[in-house]
Amino acid sequence: MDGRQTEASPLPWPLPHAPDLRDSLLAAYGEESRGYHDVRHLGEVLARLEELAGAGASYHRVPVLLAAWFHDAVYDGERDAEERSAAWAEEALPGLVDAATVAEVARLVRLTESHRPDDTDANGCALSDADLGILAAPRQRYDEYAAAVRTEYAHLPDDVFTAGRAVVLRELVAKPRLFHTDYALAHWEDDARRNVERELSVLAA
Repeated sequence: MDGRQTEASPLPWPLPHAPDLRDSLLAAYGEESRGYHDVRHLGEVLARLEELAGAGASYHRVPVLLAAWFHDAVYDGERDAEERSAAWAEEALPGLVDAATVAEVARLVRLTESHRPDDTDANGCALSDADLGILAAPRQRYDEYAAAVRTEYAHLPDDVFTAGRAVVLRELVAKPRLFHTDYALAHWEDDARRNVERELSVLAA
């Protein structure tokens, strides 16, 4: 896929002429306050995009890869994190890519707040599926993910976190489908729903 692995980072980065921006993003994902939304998460999203491409999903690689890098560039548990991440992309990318690519990256980052791409939005479907792919992870990895999310909200008492987390999960399973690409729908949907329902049952206990 587009993007080069470098000595500084094994993660595919589509702008080899802009290593400083890559390093700034890696530093953001590496902040100690992060639990789940860290460099490991970034790497998993990028790997899932590669998996989707290998399975025949069609999307524009450069903007989607950049959107993956930026989608959680700002993450502090506040509701406008996606908007601030998109704004960072709009500030950092001009001069590195054309205006249309800047706009598409920002649009895709904002889309990750809802994960509800239109069926005709190939770029949005790929990024949304790659981001939500953790829901279909093997049980141990899913449980690590859920625990890591809890650490990001350690400032909240258990009852407040549990109620909020349950709302998020119920909204997910209420969607007609979690995934939008043919591959993810066929290979990830059932496992994801089982994992989410299991977590909901634990939260309700």
